[in-house]
Amino acid sequence: MTRVAAVDCGTNSIRLLVADCDPATGHLVELDRRMRIVRLGQGVDRTGRLAPEALERTFAACREYAGVIKELGAERIRFVATSASRDAENRDEFTAGVRDILGVDPEVVSGDQEAEFSFTGATRELVGADHLEKPYLVVDIGGGSTEFVVGEEHVRAARSVDVGCVRMTERHLVVDGAVTDPPTAAQTAAMRADIEAALDLAEQSVPLREARTLVGLAGSVTTVAGIALGLPAYDSSRIHHSRIPYEQVREISERMLTSTHAERAAIPVMHEGRVDVIAAGALVLLAIMERTGATEVVVSEHDILDGIAWSLT
Repeated sequence: MTRVAAVDCGTNSIRLLVADCDPATGHLVELDRRMRIVRLGQGVDRTGRLAPEALERTFAACREYAGVIKELGAERIRFVATSASRDAENRDEFTAGVRDILGVDPEVVSGDQEAEFSFTGATRELVGADHLEKPYLVVDIGGGSTEFVVGEEHVRAARSVDVGCVRMTERHLVVDGAVTDPPTAAQTAAMRADIEAALDLAEQSVPLREARTLVGLAGSVTTVAGIALGLPAYDSSRIHHSRIPYEQVREISERMLTSTHAERAAIPVMHEGRVDVIAAGALVLLAIMERTGATEVVVSEHDILDGIAWSLT
């Protein structure tokens, strides 16, 4: 067993996994897994820069994580930064801050690398499962981008496109600095057109329709699953490997797009940081299911974070 610490810093959230990994058996023992909504990508699509307050929120989470990593005695640390810090003019400020706190440089990985981590994390425990047909299509709906990966035991094709729940919300649903509550039909139609164009782009290099099992990752998908399951509170053990039918995803997407902030905030499984972006995230998932003809989505709580952890073994 190797004790490792993996940090995934995305556009909307920053997450930590400390785990003991055994590459011989493919077994991962989770010691600590946590997430903070920091909105590192706040305004990046518009300004091209990481906002000072977004950086401070992210550094505060890093300081918390540094304490956990030290306490648990991880031998190796890997910090992967995704879409927001790829796009920002002041990314050097972000890099220096992370290095000072955690002692490692954030690796600003490509979309294709993100996709490979996501696929490994999501499917390592599915390989050999006879109830799920291959190839798998793993979709990781993040804040700034969505990764698409098709493969069996290994990645066959991958593509990252710039549609995510935060980017779509900021681009289409924010008017005069506030999220429209609820979105208008015209806003929803424009967002849907943007998503469809991104799917066209993804399909140029990833055979989306060849997949036999759709595996969905990240907060938008797990939140939709929690709503579909009617959970009284967020429960990873119930959500992990749940199978949510297309009809439920469609109903939830329509509900999120026609509800107010207060109505969404009152949903028991809804994290406060997702209230304003879940409508966009659910619509991305729905569009993917319609494009691929998937009758259900297999929801995984194991994703890019687990893939980063495995890369340290």
